[in-house]
Amino acid sequence: MFRLISKQKILAPRLSRSYIAGQFTGQKKANGNYTVTLIEGDGIGVEISQSVKDIFAAAKAPIDFEPVDVTPLLIDGKTTLPQEAVDSVNRNLVALKGPLATPVGKGHTSMNLTLRRTFNLFANVRPCKSVVGYDTPYKNVDTVLIRENTEGEYSGIEHTIVPGVVQSIKLITQPASERVIRYAFEYAKSINKPHVRVVHKASIMKLSDGLFVSTAREVAKEYPDVKLDFELLDNTCLRLTADPDDYKNVVMVMPNLYGDILSDLSSGLIGGLGLTPSGNMGNKVSIFEAVHGSAPDIAGKGLANPTALLLSSCMMLRHMSLNTEADKIEKAVLDTIASGPENRTKDLYGSSSTQHFTEQIISRL
Repeated sequence: MFRLISKQKILAPRLSRSYIAGQFTGQKKANGNYTVTLIEGDGIGVEISQSVKDIFAAAKAPIDFEPVDVTPLLIDGKTTLPQEAVDSVNRNLVALKGPLATPVGKGHTSMNLTLRRTFNLFANVRPCKSVVGYDTPYKNVDTVLIRENTEGEYSGIEHTIVPGVVQSIKLITQPASERVIRYAFEYAKSINKPHVRVVHKASIMKLSDGLFVSTAREVAKEYPDVKLDFELLDNTCLRLTADPDDYKNVVMVMPNLYGDILSDLSSGLIGGLGLTPSGNMGNKVSIFEAVHGSAPDIAGKGLANPTALLLSSCMMLRHMSLNTEADKIEKAVLDTIASGPENRTKDLYGSSSTQHFTEQIISRL
């Protein structure tokens, strides 16, 4: 005889608060500094990482960088990080990462995906804010997007049913949905934007996105001081490009694929990925990164724009409660961009070299 179990019991067990991302718990060394793992990255990564190091030194930020090599290893057909790099991140609890290129045609999984899985970085936080003095068709953009980082269409569950027919499975689980949604509520409170908007497509994917939506409703019961509403993905795309001002006081949270698309769309509103910071949050470990490519075509030519990595490093400093240093560096970066094209790199319609841009930031600290 089969025992019938209600769908409610399967989909909605009692929610736990254990999924809230922990605050930074690293300790200062004897010299008063924190150690941060530095993954310089590929292509222009070395140049923009050097810019960050120079500016941090000039700003007297209490950070000692520990560079690590993350050249991937293929062990039993699985992309794996070198153990020394894993140990460094786990020891320091925070890392700053430049752009990484995944080897093509060698069987390697995406390096960014490997990092997220290795350290269980379940939430990607992407703020997009207009840079005063750098004109785009959109003014006063100030959006915050939180993307579930571990599952959805990016779970990598695919197979060929018959030749010419491929099935790709979208995986949505309640625990993963809960922890990223709960993080969104906590983050909304911390930045004084007590309004969470769940972006979904439950009108079509009634079970998968429906689970994400129903989990948000359950989590919201614990946050009566935070407003919750819902919006279909296509509506969000339309409204965000029509008038991003409608999203100034909202923290958006969504499954993986939607977050990947909307975060880049939001970056486009402010001038591109070269101006956009990003943080990947886990229960214990956090990795802050520039999300643009490694641009091997300009590597070593002194043309790279370090802004995205610099702004990501400011997110990192705030995560470490080093707000004074973060504010000082961020202001110097934004003031330099606003000062004119002679101090901006080519991708920002300027004529500056990476070194000159860095020197201008240091002069404004």
